[in-house]
Amino acid sequence: MLIYCLNCARYKSHIFQHSVIKTYKTNYTSRRYISFFKRACPLLLIFLMCTTTLIAQDTNILERVSTAERSDGKGYVVRFHLEQKIDSFKVIQPETNLIQMTLYGEQVNSSGIAYDTTTAVYDEIGFYDLPFGVGVDLYIPEDTHFLGDAYHDGQSEDLLLGLTYSKPDEIQYLTEDLDPVIWSKFTISRDSLLASTAPGSLTVDNDYQLLKDKIKFDVVVIDPGHGGHDPGAIGYRGTKEKDVVLDVARKVGGYIEEYMPEVEVVYTRKDDSFVGLEERGQIANKAEGDLFVSIHCNVFSNRNAKGTEVYFLGLHRSQAAFEVMKKENSVIRFEEGPNKSEELTEEDLLIYELANSGYMATSEKLAGMLEHQFDERAQRRSRGVKQAGFIVLYHASMPAILVETGFISNPSEQRYLTSDYGQSIIASAIFRAIRNYKLEYEKSQNFKTN
Repeated sequence: MLIYCLNCARYKSHIFQHSVIKTYKTNYTSRRYISFFKRACPLLLIFLMCTTTLIAQDTNILERVSTAERSDGKGYVVRFHLEQKIDSFKVIQPETNLIQMTLYGEQVNSSGIAYDTTTAVYDEIGFYDLPFGVGVDLYIPEDTHFLGDAYHDGQSEDLLLGLTYSKPDEIQYLTEDLDPVIWSKFTISRDSLLASTAPGSLTVDNDYQLLKDKIKFDVVVIDPGHGGHDPGAIGYRGTKEKDVVLDVARKVGGYIEEYMPEVEVVYTRKDDSFVGLEERGQIANKAEGDLFVSIHCNVFSNRNAKGTEVYFLGLHRSQAAFEVMKKENSVIRFEEGPNKSEELTEEDLLIYELANSGYMATSEKLAGMLEHQFDERAQRRSRGVKQAGFIVLYHASMPAILVETGFISNPSEQRYLTSDYGQSIIASAIFRAIRNYKLEYEKSQNFKTN
């Protein structure tokens, strides 16, 4: 009987060998195990091969994306190369130059995907891992007009997105009642960010209640950058920085008023009005603020640039920081009269660093806390904590930071930052950093007085 089983095993091993080992041709460790078990125990080999084949099939790799012109000359086909057919899919076109797809399948894996970055079919393509599959954003060039429709390829496991040339008014009609999908809605909850605890050993909600009445930390100044005849940066589809940051600032203030009612919120502007850089600092000083937070958006010539940045005042350490500083300080060209702000010199910043080392250290700490919120909690790409000579921070006599919430020149970030959801996530991250900083401040001050 044993001889019969072994003979059967050898026969079956020969059948499985070609198909299964090919699946694991890139896995050196698996090949070593297979070689060992082929010699030692054919029956166990069969079991191992069958089991690992089933496990391998649990993951559906989205390997790459390619494009080709249609044979009828009416557009293009975008091919999503898959190891297996996906469960199902959905396509929407919420904007004339944005097509969004959902590839349903819990095991779809888009990590390491390869795609053509020089094609004329799309400007940008983005992939978002979701609990139930993968989300896709495909941005069409602004001077090109396609309607998109997806379907399974009859000759392979691939999914095809057909792009058909269409008239602009037809696309406009079909897209006017649709809202774009913000993919991070499926992975990040604004309420969870507001309610969860701070990093470290302290629990914000409990310790905060114990400490809040002991040491005064009662004024936070929120500064929405630009405004009025100063639009700030102009991003994708004409988005104005001044509008985005005012919405975010109001949300930050709203969270403070709701969750820290004993803290007064002072705005340097509450509407679309122009306020000079030095005047913003004067508003903060007059209010005797404990913290100054200036909120901005970024732009760059490369539309793929993305991520948040947090700055505190000091000498710039990189060319990139210098460029951001120049952009934000250029507001002075809109100022008039005797109160017009002056450019900061290197000497001014050196004197400030010597005279305000305490503020700088505190500002750097707060910047680090906010960077943690963006990167770890809100799952935004963080470009780090930096320093530069921002005029608006120079005139605020208190710990002060400047926040670049993202690049409105990047289509996906523009869509995120102009959405209520995206603004809420950014605002909740800023709020949490302020709340955690306040807790640590009050704890340290309480320790000193005991």
